[in-house]
Amino acid sequence: MFKKILAMLKKPPIAPTSSPQKSSKQPKKVESTRIGELGEYKINIQLDQLPKDCKYLSDLLVSNPKSRTGYSQIDHLVISPYGLFVIETKNYSGEIKGKRDDKNWLVNNRFTMFNPLRQNYGHMKAIESITQSYKKLNFISMISFTMRCRFSIDPELRQISSNELIIYDVELTEFISRKLIRLSAENPEPFLKNEDIIHIYNLLVKANIMDPKIRNEHVEKASNKKQKSVGGEIC
Repeated sequence: MFKKILAMLKKPPIAPTSSPQKSSKQPKKVESTRIGELGEYKINIQLDQLPKDCKYLSDLLVSNPKSRTGYSQIDHLVISPYGLFVIETKNYSGEIKGKRDDKNWLVNNRFTMFNPLRQNYGHMKAIESITQSYKKLNFISMISFTMRCRFSIDPELRQISSNELIIYDVELTEFISRKLIRLSAENPEPFLKNEDIIHIYNLLVKANIMDPKIRNEHVEKASNKKQKSVGGEIC
């Protein structure tokens, strides 16, 4: 199964052949949900390689009164002894241009997207409200783009010293591992013990909203918002 998925990911798209007449049958398009599923699968494979003292969750939907939809959807979250890695994945292609403090970033100098670091900050605040019994949690924000992108961003957002990181999806495990090494060097005593990690994990599992109706409503509202900002591209 794993080899089949990798084959699907590596297989180049087939260019449509030209024809003097328009065919009544339109070529099928790969649904964005399917593309997203493959991307999530790639990320989960990497997260499975993290140290055993880390736990992770994917596709969390939690309440967030400050969000326009009333919820925050976190793509991936890693709970480690040295902090929580909150990961937002993006499926754009082309040049991604923006600065840390910009409200909006540019995609190919044509469309705008809401600054993903600000978006992820909202996700972290939602997680913080669930884990409020832990007063000094260390959060690391990670925005993962596919290799179809190129970055024109603040250079420090690619530095492991930063707690806000812009990465390629294939770099995820590497960046988390390097960040953990740096944090462990700076802090001989871990912030979280194993029982704390398990407790936080259970808190988030309990807070995760699984109701299909609520999830569908959130996706629909979020998709409508994205269509207005990036010309119909769903990320």
